[in-house]
Amino acid sequence: MAELDIGKHCQVESCNQKDFLPFVCDCCRGVFCLVHRSRESHLCSEEPVKRTTQGEDGTRSYPCSFQDCKGKELLPVICPQCEKHFCLAHRHQDDHHCEKLEVQKPRMAATKELVQKIIESKDGSKSKGRRGAKNSATAAKVALMKLKLHAAGDKGLPQTERTYFQVYLPKESKDSSKPMFFCSKWSVGKVVDYAASLASLKNNNTLFLSQKLRLCHPQTGEAFQMDDTLLSILAHPEAPLYNGGDVILEYLDNECTGLENVAEYIT
Repeated sequence: MAELDIGKHCQVESCNQKDFLPFVCDCCRGVFCLVHRSRESHLCSEEPVKRTTQGEDGTRSYPCSFQDCKGKELLPVICPQCEKHFCLAHRHQDDHHCEKLEVQKPRMAATKELVQKIIESKDGSKSKGRRGAKNSATAAKVALMKLKLHAAGDKGLPQTERTYFQVYLPKESKDSSKPMFFCSKWSVGKVVDYAASLASLKNNNTLFLSQKLRLCHPQTGEAFQMDDTLLSILAHPEAPLYNGGDVILEYLDNECTGLENVAEYIT
């Protein structure tokens, strides 16, 4: 039959005696034997905290340790972090300003702060015209973090297949642009149709008309071929698009190959 392990060893190193009825210090919460149970005998490093008071009727009460609070409880209400007594009104860490409370930043606060600082630092460069490929890639990475918070799209798409754009809409639209995401495997034609539906745009691309809705490059103004895939134009070596970058959606004449002035859309 297995032996029962009853009792605990005294935490005074020079003693270490096993006591079957050990004592727990009210201040340091250490475990001690009968000889070292007092604060003086085990050289307690913690200051004593007021624990209980006794009323005129002989009942015990536990006063609140919060500064200037005169509340008392009939039963002990101890904070598991700082191990002090409090009344019900101050029992939570926030309420008694617990010395061991860890204050955490709100979710995404640090990321949003970083994005805002980078965007503000780049405000002065907006009037410099077209950005180089390196600057566009860097700006797209910053914009991507912001786009992911607000972009509209098919929520069923896997994260690994999503491509995010700030889509600048036709001039007559009530909104200048909208953040959207698409499947990277889609053709440009499907991207145009889906973007038109999200922005509630008139789309007659299936009809034989003089104008069609086209997706255009944000810097060159070139209209992408409808049968090209997002993957192919994202990987284009000369004038690539970027995940998190800009694209322009506009109605163009059938013989038109692109926009003449992209600055009218992106300022």
